[in-house]
Amino acid sequence: MRVVSLVPSLTEAVAVSAPGVLVGATDWCSHPAGLDVTRVRGTKNPDLHRILALTPDLVIANEEENREPDLAALRAAGVEVLVTEVRDVPQAFRELTRVLDACGVTARPHWLDEAEKTWSSLPVPALRTTAVVPIWRRPWMVLGRDTFAGDVLARLGVDHLYASHEDRYPRIPLDDLRAAAPHLVVLPDEPYRFTADDGPEAFPALPCALVSGRHLTWYGPSLAEAPRVLGEALRAACP
Repeated sequence: MRVVSLVPSLTEAVAVSAPGVLVGATDWCSHPAGLDVTRVRGTKNPDLHRILALTPDLVIANEEENREPDLAALRAAGVEVLVTEVRDVPQAFRELTRVLDACGVTARPHWLDEAEKTWSSLPVPALRTTAVVPIWRRPWMVLGRDTFAGDVLARLGVDHLYASHEDRYPRIPLDDLRAAAPHLVVLPDEPYRFTADDGPEAFPALPCALVSGRHLTWYGPSLAEAPRVLGEALRAACP
């Protein structure tokens, strides 16, 4: 079995569950550390010629992260493409199972059992808070409706204020974000790399939680520790 992954979180899931199956991954596939496969450029601009040269049996993609014209071109060249859709935590587990089955994984990975157990046994949050969750600046973009990251935060007691917006990742002017008066601003380090010096200064009157983008937006082995890692970052911002 020869697999190319165009989704960083799925790259990690396949690499740790079926060693040797992956032959290609994007430049953004940073986990697991030391992954030694052919790099095929980015999620939005994959090198189709390089992918085809790897003669994959399967290319793994995501309806949000990858462009349909690229996937259509791979299909037209005779490559099987599996496209995932992940909008909430339960769907992430269903899609992970589907991907691993397609990659020939016969024994359910321990990390997947651990992750499902972790999320199914989460206590009901004693308190809830509101937040805005920027994912980009210049222009400012935030989490909107129907997103995996939004569901992750909701299960941890954080309700983001644009969850009912008509767009999934709306562009909202900074003044409007401030005027929305959230209790908290959640700043992940991907896709835009917010840092202590780049992001919080835009919200001087609000507590800001700098969080791991991998734990907020990836669906893979990181799910097992995401509630703890994200919870610690959120509590540090609002003790």
